[in-house]
Amino acid sequence: MHVAGTSSNRNQRKLWHFHGGLHLPDHKSMSMQRPPVEAAHDDLLVIPLQQHIGEPPEVLVKPGDKVLKGQMLARANAYVSAPVHASSSGTVVAIDEQPVPHPSGLSATCITIETDGQDKWDDCLPAPIRDYKNCTASELLERIHWAGIVGLGGATFPSRVKLNPGANKPIDTLVVNAAECEPYITCDDALIQSHAQEILQGIDIVMHILSAKLCLIGIEDNKQDAIAAIQQALSEHESDNIELVVIPTIYPSGGEKQLIKILTGKEIPGNSLPADIGIVCHNVATLFAVNNAVSKGHPLISRMVTITGEGISKPQNMIVPNGTLISSLIEQAGGYNNNVNELIMGGPMMGYALSSDTLPVSKGTNCILVTQKDNAVQNIPTPCIRCGKCAEVCPALLLPQQLYWYARARDLDKVQDFNLFDCIECGCCAHVCPSHIPLVQYYRFAKTEIWAREEEKRKSDIARQRHEFRDARLARIKAEKQAKLRKKKEVLEKKKAADVDPKKAAIEAAMKRAAEKKQKLQEEGKIPANTENLTAAQQRQIDEANKRRENSES
Repeated sequence: MHVAGTSSNRNQRKLWHFHGGLHLPDHKSMSMQRPPVEAAHDDLLVIPLQQHIGEPPEVLVKPGDKVLKGQMLARANAYVSAPVHASSSGTVVAIDEQPVPHPSGLSATCITIETDGQDKWDDCLPAPIRDYKNCTASELLERIHWAGIVGLGGATFPSRVKLNPGANKPIDTLVVNAAECEPYITCDDALIQSHAQEILQGIDIVMHILSAKLCLIGIEDNKQDAIAAIQQALSEHESDNIELVVIPTIYPSGGEKQLIKILTGKEIPGNSLPADIGIVCHNVATLFAVNNAVSKGHPLISRMVTITGEGISKPQNMIVPNGTLISSLIEQAGGYNNNVNELIMGGPMMGYALSSDTLPVSKGTNCILVTQKDNAVQNIPTPCIRCGKCAEVCPALLLPQQLYWYARARDLDKVQDFNLFDCIECGCCAHVCPSHIPLVQYYRFAKTEIWAREEEKRKSDIARQRHEFRDARLARIKAEKQAKLRKKKEVLEKKKAADVDPKKAAIEAAMKRAAEKKQKLQEEGKIPANTENLTAAQQRQIDEANKRRENSES
């Protein structure tokens, strides 16, 4: 066991730096003054189907069905997808479109469960795996897929896919993201302090799946209690290939590419993944969920959520069942203070405003932030002065002002030339902009437009391919029909030739020989032998016949 980056052995591992970044007031202490608590179950749980990147799962229940805690409600049929489970026992009362937390404010399909208050577990859950080392990577990946585990750091990418990079991409390092760099958010901090040993067990399972030789846990130096909890857990842990690395507090050190750069010095090329350079990065909450799925046989049905901000009476962390309404959490946290300004899902830098608190918590919900009008800065955007401050703080080494101009002009080709999709939407550029331009909103708009254009092109290509396939199919059918008719005609002709009457053929052959013989005699000037030496009666018949012929002609 190694503990790197602490005061006693800070020189064990070299730390690198990424470009830009910001030192921000963290506002984390307000939600860490109270220990985490279990959130009370709502009478109604609204569970969205789409809680992950990828295809939505197939619904397995219908209104009126009784369900148990942990029971699968929707099955993932696509590779990039994740199932959804009931977070408590009760009755399915509706499967319909309902508002969900999303920047678009649109609705999505949800399964609504009326809870029965018993919170009874499903008896058909898979048995806990006592010794994961005797399992293959495929078996463990299947368990993780069944549990519906996705990245809980915000991306919500299905973990089964991320942990299966392929045989051609060997993984040597697992990076554990415990940085939690965004202000106000403390759910990972609270989880580490209360479940450090379980997180380490999740790390062991994932390292076994990936056959990784080294694990680096990156955590900012403003989380001393969490650091101590990990150090204590590591001292009791059997593995000696896990290192705790304490890093400086700077935003956004919790970005995947930025944390990998700090810990390893390696940079992820554009349009590439960490797996391309032998690294997989996972959030601590995801690893905690992996341990629950493997060691306990429990699906992902709850998570630690921070309810905080100056607009909340009692900021704190709660273990929240999936589908719980935000309004219920705020009520359990003492309700709103006066002069509430904004309700935000996530942090102040990368979160997005919500229009209502009657929205459900999903797998990707890490923080509910309520700001006050007294602390809110109302800035009116003014024209860009090209000061370049945005480029100075951009951790992705982009040119935010150029991205802004092209996104504003809807020049979607040019904005991609400036590597729009390398933007992690951290908000550093907008934070320092003296013109108060909402730069990230322009980038999100451009990305959405590009995705919509690519989706339209994809559909157009599918329609064109279907049309070409139809034309090819019709041409093939026509050619096959013509070939069948030609073959049938040939068969009929052969049959007609084969069906000639042999007696008739013999007569025709004899007549042909007689005609040839007669022709030859005529050419030689000879009279046919059959008109010589006629009797009187035969001659008389011939004369009568000739006379009748003459009379008929006259």
